[in-house]
Amino acid sequence: MNRSFPHWPLSHVAAALVALIGCRQAAEAPPTNVVIRQVASLPSEPSDPAWRQAVEFDAKLIPQDMVEPRLLAESTAGVRVRALTDGRDLAVRLEWDDASKDDVPGPAKFFDACAIQVPADVQSTVPAPQMGETGRPVHISYWNAVWQASVDGRPDSLAALYPNAAVDHYPFEAESLKKDPAAQQAMAARYAPARTLGNPMAGPRESPVEDMIAEGPSTLTRSPEQASRGRGVKTATGWSVQIVRPLPASAANHQPGQIAFAVWRGDAREVGARKMRTAWIELSQEEIHEPSASQ
Repeated sequence: MNRSFPHWPLSHVAAALVALIGCRQAAEAPPTNVVIRQVASLPSEPSDPAWRQAVEFDAKLIPQDMVEPRLLAESTAGVRVRALTDGRDLAVRLEWDDASKDDVPGPAKFFDACAIQVPADVQSTVPAPQMGETGRPVHISYWNAVWQASVDGRPDSLAALYPNAAVDHYPFEAESLKKDPAAQQAMAARYAPARTLGNPMAGPRESPVEDMIAEGPSTLTRSPEQASRGRGVKTATGWSVQIVRPLPASAANHQPGQIAFAVWRGDAREVGARKMRTAWIELSQEEIHEPSASQ
C-alpha cells in the first residue's frame, strides 16, 4: 500500500519546533511568587501526598547582616516553599538542605529552626521585612527542632538530654521523698525555676510551633493567641516542616499579600538574629477558572 505524506518546507518545520519548545519552556517556567492552592482539606504531615498539588517556589535566602548580632557567613542557600489553603487556614511547607540534626538544647548548643512571617495588617505598603517596624507589626510562626523532639516523645529530663552524664543522684530523687509526692514535686521545682514561674518557653512542649509578634528587631514577644500548629521531620537531605496558621487577611480577601521566611542551622551556630532570611515575597491565591456554560 502506498502512502503519501505532505512535504513540509524546512522553514515551516523549524518554526513549528521553535513554537513547541517555546510553549514547553513557558509551561515549565518557575513561579515568581508563592502561590496558594485551594484544597478540600489540609495535609496533616509534611510528607502527605496532598503537597504534590501545590506549586513549589524556590526562595533564595540571604544572611541577616543589618542588625547585631549579624550573620556574616552564608549557610543555607534557599528554602523550597509550597502553600495550600482550605479557605480558613494557610498551610506552608518549608524544605531545606541540612546534613546534621541539631535538636538538643543546652549551654553552647544551637538548634535547627525556621519561621514564616506575614504583615499583621493589610496596608497600602508593607512594613520592613526585618521583623516589621514601630506601629506596623508582623506575625511570626516559629518552629524549632528542640520543641519537635519534645513533642515527638523525648523525655523532658536531664537524663534524656545528657545520657552519658554520670550523676550520683538528684535531691528530688531521694528515697525519703518518694513517699511524699507533693514534697518531691516541690523539690523538683527548685531545679526548674523558669518552669515553676510559668515561663512558656521552659517546656514541656505541647506544640513545636510558637506564634510571635514583632515591631522591629529586638521586639519579639509571644503572641497572646496561639493559633499556629505544625510538624517537622528530618529527611535524608535536610528538614521538611509544615506550619499551619490562620489565613492572612490579604489572602482571606483574595488580594495579593506578602510573606517572608527564615532558617536557622544549629551546626552553623545560628540563633536569634543570626539567621538566613528572605525579603518580602508576594503571596497570592491561585486563580480558579470556572467552566463556561458551553463547556
